Amino acid sequence: QVQLVESGGGLVQAGGSLRLSCAASGRAFSRYAMGWFRQAPGKEREFVAAISGSGRNTNYADTVKGRFTVSRDNAKNTVYLQLSSLKPEDAAVYYCAAGTFGLGRTEPAYDYWGQGTQVTVSS
Repeated sequence: QVQLVESGGGLVQAGGSLRLSCAASGRAFSRYAMGWFRQAPGKEREFVAAISGSGRNTNYADTVKGRFTVSRDNAKNTVYLQLSSLKPEDAAVYYCAAGTFGLGRTEPAYDYWGQGTQVTVSS
């Protein structure tokens, strides 16, 4: 069993930046690829970014590529999502997830999910 806890959400002006963190429990954190998803009110949950267990490979949704950066620190059992150049359409609850398979872009690729952290962007 892996438990994930997101933090770092908040209210930011459009064009601003925010850094989200996801702390994982348990052993062998480096075995897991980690993904970030987001869900806005009335919309489906969508893929944002993913990073391999080693941290050497990443994958991004086209809507955030060039603005967001995913990284991880395996010694701290933590994955990060740096949000930059934020737009009002980026406002959502952001979730992190852990999976034992490749850098998936869909929810079935992940086995464990955090509770989410709210990101609000003012215009």
